Amino acid sequence: MSEKFKTWNEFEEELNITPAEEARINFETKLLKATIEARKKANITQEELSRKTGIKQSAIARFESGKQSPNTDTLFKILEALGCTLEIVPIKK
Repeated sequence: MSEKFKTWNEFEEELNITPAEEARINFETKLLKATIEARKKANITQEELSRKTGIKQSAIARFESGKQSPNTDTLFKILEALGCTLEIVPIKK
């Protein structure tokens, strides 16, 4: 096992993630979690969501696993089928 990094901060520094990249990652993570929670709360399987949206179940699985981000049309089809929407709100500082 390599001991290149001794601390988490050293590892983060090596990644060199910009604030904009970090914000995008955080947004995608929150969106992913909220979408999965909405599907489960609605008691809908990925297969049922696939039938409701016309999106392949495998594509839904890739989105939910974080392997692929949906395009805007796909995202809104999923959200609509779950009875949800996306809203733009000011950032709290």
